[in-house]
Amino acid sequence: MKKILIVEDDNKLNDGIKLALRNEFFCLQAFSLQSASDIYKEQSIDLIILDVNLPDGSGIDFMTEIRKTDTVPIILLTANKMEMDIVSGLELGANDYITKPFSLMVLRARVSVQLRNEKILGDVYRNGDFCFDFEKMEFTKGNTILELSKTEQRLLRCFIENKGKNLSRSQLIDYIWQGDTEYVEEHALTVVVNRLRNKLGNDSECIKTVYGVGYTWTRI
Repeated sequence: MKKILIVEDDNKLNDGIKLALRNEFFCLQAFSLQSASDIYKEQSIDLIILDVNLPDGSGIDFMTEIRKTDTVPIILLTANKMEMDIVSGLELGANDYITKPFSLMVLRARVSVQLRNEKILGDVYRNGDFCFDFEKMEFTKGNTILELSKTEQRLLRCFIENKGKNLSRSQLIDYIWQGDTEYVEEHALTVVVNRLRNKLGNDSECIKTVYGVGYTWTRI
């Protein structure tokens, strides 16, 4: 059974999350950063649900420290709905970001998505000049390092996981923003695809537009 570390100082919410997940996952509870750190060092954790504001410090700092050595999926919890804070959390290494209050059913679905995506984290994709290491988050084309944002990495990972398949715009949007699509504008996907194509340079044709449907990764 997958182990999930719940780091949340609100006892009622922490217990509620554990109750929502306990039938599918083994849940470990922490109510402070110190207890979370102790559990993390002692246990093999498959996913962390992490509150941003804790009594003894910032969850962001805890996540940043973890990201130095570990790619374990992390879902941030926060009462802050500011767009820049959401972007910052994701850019600093969060896999997902949920604002309070939230549905426990939605949280459970987000957890399942992260653990499902985890299966490709250890894969390295090589094709021609391309070498994409999703575990180390290193992406190269020949001797050139491709600097990809978290959003571009998610898009690329979705393409590689489904190479050769036609992916609809709605499928890609749901994968990249992982269900939190309420504030995602329609052209946002087009912008991300174009940015990734620009970074791939002359090999951008490997992302083929399927008119009326979406896109496909052509290099199998």
